[in-house]
Parts: sequence; C-alpha cells; structure tokens
Amino acid sequence: MNLFKDIDLIKQLSDLKNIDYRNTLAIATIIELLIEKNHITRQEFIKKSKHLDRMSLEELKQLRARF
Repeated sequence: MNLFKDIDLIKQLSDLKNIDYRNTLAIATIIELLIEKNHITRQEFIKKSKHLDRMSLEELKQLRARF
C-alpha cells in the first residue's frame, strides 16, 4: 500500500509542476503582450517587480486590500 501512496505523491508533484509551468507561461505571455502593445515598458515592469519583491507579506496584503 505504501508504494501506491508514493506513486500518487509523485503524480501530484508532477501535476503541480505542470500547473506551475502553465501559470508561469500565461503570466509571461500577458507581460509580453502588455509591452508589445505599449501599455507598459519593460523598465516599468522591472521597477514594479523589484518594488513588490522588497515588500513584506503584510505590506502586500495591505496593498491588495486597497483595491
């Protein structure tokens, strides 16, 4: 029975990896489209990414609560 649990766990990890890849691809696609259509510049995106990366989890929660 333990073998089946291990196999199930491996399958779940594989599924999560696939979901993570597809989410990352979708986000990258959206970013590239926004840049191509001149809604944002690559520099603006980088600046905002760095800003958000420096924020604490609590600050991010407060930011989300405002919108």
